[in-house]
Amino acid sequence: MATRSSTRWKKWLLALAVLVAGAGGAIWYGKQPRDKAPEYVTTPATKGDLTQAVTATGTLNPVLNVQVGSQISGIIQRLFADFNSPVKSNQVVAQLDPATYQANAAQAEGDLANAKANLELARAQAKRALELFSSKLISEADNDITSASLHQAEAQVIIKEASLQRARVDLARCTIYAPVDGIVIDRKVDVGQTVAASMNAPVLFLIANDLTKMQIDANVSEADVGTVEESQAVTFAVDAFPDRTFNGKVIQIRNSPLTVQNVVTYDCVVQVANPDLKLKPGMTANVSIITAQRTNVFRVPNVALRFKPAPPPTNVTVVAQWLAKVGLGPAAKSAMTNAAPTLLAGDTNKTELAASTAPPLTGNEPPAELMRRVREMRDRGEEPSPEVRAKIRDLFQSGAMQRSGSGVPGEGGPRGGGGGGSRPRTSGPAARTVYLLTTNTPPGGGELVIAPQPVRVKTGISDGAFTEITDGLKEGDTVITAVKQPATTVTATPTGGASPFGGGGPGGRRF
Repeated sequence: MATRSSTRWKKWLLALAVLVAGAGGAIWYGKQPRDKAPEYVTTPATKGDLTQAVTATGTLNPVLNVQVGSQISGIIQRLFADFNSPVKSNQVVAQLDPATYQANAAQAEGDLANAKANLELARAQAKRALELFSSKLISEADNDITSASLHQAEAQVIIKEASLQRARVDLARCTIYAPVDGIVIDRKVDVGQTVAASMNAPVLFLIANDLTKMQIDANVSEADVGTVEESQAVTFAVDAFPDRTFNGKVIQIRNSPLTVQNVVTYDCVVQVANPDLKLKPGMTANVSIITAQRTNVFRVPNVALRFKPAPPPTNVTVVAQWLAKVGLGPAAKSAMTNAAPTLLAGDTNKTELAASTAPPLTGNEPPAELMRRVREMRDRGEEPSPEVRAKIRDLFQSGAMQRSGSGVPGEGGPRGGGGGGSRPRTSGPAARTVYLLTTNTPPGGGELVIAPQPVRVKTGISDGAFTEITDGLKEGDTVITAVKQPATTVTATPTGGASPFGGGGPGGRRF
């Protein structure tokens, strides 16, 4: 009996200890500090200038490069031009040893004299044979033979005259002349060097016609060449003058593609003035082709277009709900849900999120409907689930869906609709979502809540740091660029950083 009573008391003591420990834990948990509201980094939508450009690299070249070569073989006897030597058209720049060609010319003259002597003999024999044939002293066959010999002698004279002319031409080619006015930018031979002309003429000099007028052969990628047009302004820099900006103009977009490691580029020729001769042939130019410019327009940092608030945590456990009811824990929070935009009345086209009546995406919708729904989600700043994105990839690979110019719906990449690109990929204004800070009063009263409010805007051009806002914001609106959680670091890049084309952005401020 005593043993059973002792066991019962031990069980009650153990249960009491568990209850005391639970109550103590609840009291300790209730005394912990509540979650602080997140700290948002904002910046106002300001007016400024924007320049959208396509960047590329290229090489500076003279407009006219002339290679001076030799059509005959021989030894370089003299050179009359060197590096950086200015030359005039028909000026002698080199001399080959003419001894061999002088001998060939003399031999050709002797052969011609011999052929002319044979021609005189053949004419005399033909005249005599004709007289004998008229007197019936020789046969007609003998007369024909002498006449043919005369024609052969005449042909030999013509052949020898051509040989003499060719020998004289080769002799004249021992003297090399400059074909154009210009400056020698490269010399490839030295005195005493033997040049051999076989299938290709050896190059002796490289002459630039006019270094005050140059051109850049810029390699523009196939993704950007569609926005490049002739007569567009160009700015570029070279490593030799890092603090100086040069100007040019697009004069030609060549249709011949250049493929290197599966990267397709096109040669865009940029005309450049070089009056002070600071630019040298062969320099690498970092080119910016200006495709669009805007002055005094609304603009926001690109990080504001990429910002998306994280959904708040939810309290779903029974213990957490009980602690919140008795006042020992934080109140339950509801997570953000997908919603469709609805227009607000007023002087702007701002939108707010309303409850979405459309069913969630499963990936089994018809391809056209699936594409439309995914585009709408991305316009609202949302992304489809991984399962839906995998379904879209399968549809593209099978050919059921065609890739559009604006990119693959639901897929990232250089053609997607991500914010902050170097230029918009669509021909018209793109609809995007930014977030403003709004102050809301909870139902039934209570402390005011500062929360991000999604706003639909239309974007224009971008310079890589800022994007033009054509509609959706008014002066004084502040957009969220980052969020700073308590005791954590900022989760998005601050708004610092200047545009590559000059002009800075306003500093961010926190609320």
